[in-house]
Amino acid sequence: MKYFYMIDGVKIKQLKIFTDDRGFLTEILKEGEEVFKEIKQATYTESYPGVIKAFHWHKKQWDIWFIAGGMAQVVLHDLRKDSPTYKKTDVFYLGDDNRQVLLIPPGVAHGYRVLGKKRARLMYFVTEKYNPETPDEERIPFDDKEINFDWTTKNK
Repeated sequence: MKYFYMIDGVKIKQLKIFTDDRGFLTEILKEGEEVFKEIKQATYTESYPGVIKAFHWHKKQWDIWFIAGGMAQVVLHDLRKDSPTYKKTDVFYLGDDNRQVLLIPPGVAHGYRVLGKKRARLMYFVTEKYNPETPDEERIPFDDKEINFDWTTKNK
């Protein structure tokens, strides 16, 4: 299995696609892989074209993201002062055209913008159950001046 490393602790797994005349199959997550963590909740969400959902981060929770349909520009920003990649930003283009699984550690802000004309279908697995009374979720505006990420499409 091929893994890529960026922000400290972030891992991405390129999925193998097995195709035949009926369609395709891919294994998203398996115990023992570098992108695997013990899962306590799985959630599915869909977002409309052009929508930006950013940023948020967790103190304890790891996220494992898989864009099951459509395309998304996923942006990560390291907020951990003790990290060797503190204040580093990484961008991934995930979905139909790039089937990968993304592991996001606690302390790394994350969000996405839906690309193209189809909904983005995000399946994510997390290491903590959501508790609405004490949520492990901190929000940062998508246009935060400290992160300073430009969400516009760059025509080249």
